[in-house]
This record gives sequence, structure tokens and C-alpha cells, in this order.
Amino acid sequence: IIRHRGSVVLIPVTDSGEIVLVRQYRHAIGQSVWELPAGSLKPGEDPRAAAVRECHEEIGLIPSAVERLGAFFPTPGYCDEEMTFFRATGLRVPADDDPVARQDEDEDIESKAFSVDAIRQLIVSGKMIDLKTVAGLTLIT
Repeated sequence: IIRHRGSVVLIPVTDSGEIVLVRQYRHAIGQSVWELPAGSLKPGEDPRAAAVRECHEEIGLIPSAVERLGAFFPTPGYCDEEMTFFRATGLRVPADDDPVARQDEDEDIESKAFSVDAIRQLIVSGKMIDLKTVAGLTLIT
């Protein structure tokens, strides 16, 4: 059994209703994947605070509001990780007095906003292979 302190998954929604996804290389499967921004909780970290931190780190924007949408155990057969999903809205560029956010050393992330219909097309075509992203879409549509 793999023990995990939990993670947050962000559904960043732009003012125009698009969802920001990130594309990053996933070594375990040997390819780059479009997915919702996400990250592990730090020891003792509040999930809501982690959602704001991860949004800032992964897409370079700070949400003015984060709303908890639900939580899932993606691999309960061998891991106790609980993924908590948050809708992030009111996205803004960080101000000079905001804390600096840095991606993890092993991250090379590209971000892009997609319409919900475009994400659905990625799912139907088999190009969207990240399950947390597919699950996250069901929480907002």
C-alpha cells in the first residue's frame, strides 16, 4: 500500500468560461499529457491553501475564489491518495507584492485555455488520457 498525504486538483475557469489545462511530460507513461493542474499537499497544508498555491505555481495565475467540488480516491486498490477538486475563478496575474511561485524542479509546464467542448473532443478522440481531468470535467458540466 502506498501512503500519500493527499493532493489537490484545480479546475481553473477563465472569465470567458474556458478551462486552463497544463501540458507536461509524464515519465511513467513516456509522453506529454494535457491535464488539469494538480499537486500534492505539503505536510499539514490546508487543501484550500494548496489549491491557491498550485494554481499560482502551475499556470502563473492567482484565483480570487476557490470552491471545493468533491474528492476522489483515484487508485484505492493500492494507494490511499485522496484528490480534492477545486474550481478556481477570478484568475489574475500576480501583483508585485504577491509571494513568488516556483514550479518544482522536475516540471516543464505549458498552460493553455480550452473550451469545455474542446476538452470533450479530446476525451472522445482518445487524446485526453488523464483520468483526473476526465473526472474533473464531470464536476462542472
